[in-house]
Amino acid sequence: MFYEAKEGKVEVGRTDMDYVTFGRGQKVFIIIPGLGDGLKTVKGTKILLARMYKLFTKKYKVYVFSRKNDIEEGYSTRDMAEDQKIAMENLGIKNAHIMGVSQGGMISQYLAIDYPEMVDKLVIGVSVSKQGDIMQKVIKNWITLAENNDYRNLIIDTVEKTFTEDKLKKYRVFYPILTRVGKPKNFKRFIVQANACLNHNAYDELDKIKCATLVIGGDSDKVVGKNASEEMAERINKSKLILYKDLGHGAYEEAKDFNQQVLRLLIS
Repeated sequence: MFYEAKEGKVEVGRTDMDYVTFGRGQKVFIIIPGLGDGLKTVKGTKILLARMYKLFTKKYKVYVFSRKNDIEEGYSTRDMAEDQKIAMENLGIKNAHIMGVSQGGMISQYLAIDYPEMVDKLVIGVSVSKQGDIMQKVIKNWITLAENNDYRNLIIDTVEKTFTEDKLKKYRVFYPILTRVGKPKNFKRFIVQANACLNHNAYDELDKIKCATLVIGGDSDKVVGKNASEEMAERINKSKLILYKDLGHGAYEEAKDFNQQVLRLLIS
């Protein structure tokens, strides 16, 4: 039932990492989510994630990983990639297809750069390789809201920056609920991860990525700004670029063929 969805924890150093797994395939497909992980890990989301990525369940054993549960100040996207590698090793995963979304895309870049033997094919979704003015402004504002314990406006601004007006018309009705549910006990985890976004810069090393890569994003992204996807695709030799017109940071949810495009790369 529900694509054999299960939840688990894997040891990473002195702490552990939450993950969800589902699907019946032989090949492993790993998904690394974005900055929202700083507010809530994947724990308790197995059914939601299995439905969201059901297209992959016949061909793949899918894993969706959070960051480790105890994170330290100065924890970088490169550190996150190292911990992702450790988690994979501890689960007996020697290599996999990898998709990183938003901050997950930053982590996946370093995973492919530093541990190429572990990445068979790579998908970088709605992400950046280096910081621009737009993302710096957006993330710094989110950090300020988190420092002020302003969960309501943090959630609203995140949604408003992520989706198109058509999608927002549906979501705004639920703001009273969305802004009350899921508030973390404290915002340290989010702030540490947000600062990691601000300091991410893998641009000069992208040419070290040797695996087949799909860079996918929207041309109207209000979080990472324009040209972020193009910059990455130009630097990665074996890359294909898909840029959705008039979609933004929520292209992974709003583009009807997003998962189909990902699957097409993986099975090619």
